Amino acid sequence: MEMLGQAAIFLGAAVIVVPIFKRLGLGAIIGYLVAGALIGPAAFRLVTDVEAISHLAEFGVVLLLFIIGLELQPARLWSARWRILGLGGAQVGLTAAVLGAIAMTAGVNVKTAIILSLALALSSTAFVLQTLAERNQLATKHGRAAFAILLFQDIAAIPILAVVPLLGDVAADAPRDPEWITLLKVAGAMIAVVAGGHYLLRPALRIMARTRVRELFTAIALLIVTGTSLVMEWVGISMALGAFMAGMLLANSEFRHELEADIDPFKGLFLGLFFMSVGMGLDLGLITQRPFMVFGLVIALLVIKALIAFAVGRFAGLNRGTSRNLGAAIPQGGEFAFVIFGVAVAAGVLDGKLSELLILVVSLSMAATPFIAMLNDRISTWFTRPKEAVYDTMPDDVNPVIIAGFGRVGQIVGRILRARQIRFTALDASAEHVDFVKRYGNLGSKPNKSKVLSVESDNDSLSPSVYGEGEDDEKQLVLAQ
Repeated sequence: MEMLGQAAIFLGAAVIVVPIFKRLGLGAIIGYLVAGALIGPAAFRLVTDVEAISHLAEFGVVLLLFIIGLELQPARLWSARWRILGLGGAQVGLTAAVLGAIAMTAGVNVKTAIILSLALALSSTAFVLQTLAERNQLATKHGRAAFAILLFQDIAAIPILAVVPLLGDVAADAPRDPEWITLLKVAGAMIAVVAGGHYLLRPALRIMARTRVRELFTAIALLIVTGTSLVMEWVGISMALGAFMAGMLLANSEFRHELEADIDPFKGLFLGLFFMSVGMGLDLGLITQRPFMVFGLVIALLVIKALIAFAVGRFAGLNRGTSRNLGAAIPQGGEFAFVIFGVAVAAGVLDGKLSELLILVVSLSMAATPFIAMLNDRISTWFTRPKEAVYDTMPDDVNPVIIAGFGRVGQIVGRILRARQIRFTALDASAEHVDFVKRYGNLGSKPNKSKVLSVESDNDSLSPSVYGEGEDDEKQLVLAQ
């Protein structure tokens, strides 16, 4: 009953507080943080065991990184490699260098300065993309530049999480394997994950898809995430890295969208729990005890990151207005900072009191994001220069026509559409039919030329999709089970 009571408290706080903050335009993450602070030890003390909740909530970060891995298709990353590496690498590198230098000047040791500077260099992907989407700015120059930087930051968070435990101090009397054994374990774990993903995961997913039992597919999706995470934890690497690798291995599979659809509800719930656990751990007393220091650090973080982003934009050839918009979009701290600080405290690299202060600073900087966007809009109206042009919408892989059922009638419709060079997506419930098209092609396409593209999902059946390469590259077929 105690567990059910705590679950009811968390759910009740979330459904009451989060909609209020969404309505105010402050975002769901701030709502979760405030809800956690209200029910935590700093306010009403409805839940006091913060550590136990935090361990459970970390699974949300693991699921988040699995989803990020699923979305990072190697081909898409390679096509935008220069923008991602150039803008993202410059922003993270310069910001970490400046913040690290300031920290060491303030007396922080080198290891701690490295960790906190890298963590604070990351911005909030959720806040930035939500703000840009609400203002219809994702397709603008600064919107695309911000997306490239955020993508690099999401990727950079993985090696940062992997490096943090290696910087920790191990007690002298604690048993420790020789370095060569540790390296062998890490290499063996990575090889096992890659080989398993190639030779075991896809066949297992195909078997689950043929059963047409949706909960079994959800179960194996969760098993993939937890299994790879446990393997990485066993060799001493962050669980998040294992989940990320598993997602990357399945990014080009036909089950990518199905996995994402099944994992997403769990990711949302556990991430909400994670942010609530962060809110429970906020030391709100610091605001009343040392308000000038807290708000001074928040303002310093926002100003430094905004100026560096502005400079990076100008160096990349963006005009002054676009660079200013970029600086106003990504000056806040990010959600990965919470994870990195937690891992650093566990590894003994970061002091607990300093971690509480930095978490509070990051939270307040995230809360300031909507107000910074409003201020930037007001500043933009003071200038008489023409409004920044919006790019044309980029072409995507979404086809304008969907054929539900690819039997005889569906194939006739498909032939008519193909004759008119109209792209379409066909949905079918037969896994054997999908395999047949993958092997031999369809509608005149060459045999053995089809490749897996994506996965679609509906309420009744699993739907691995197949993209067939026909004789004409402009005529394409997507067949879904």
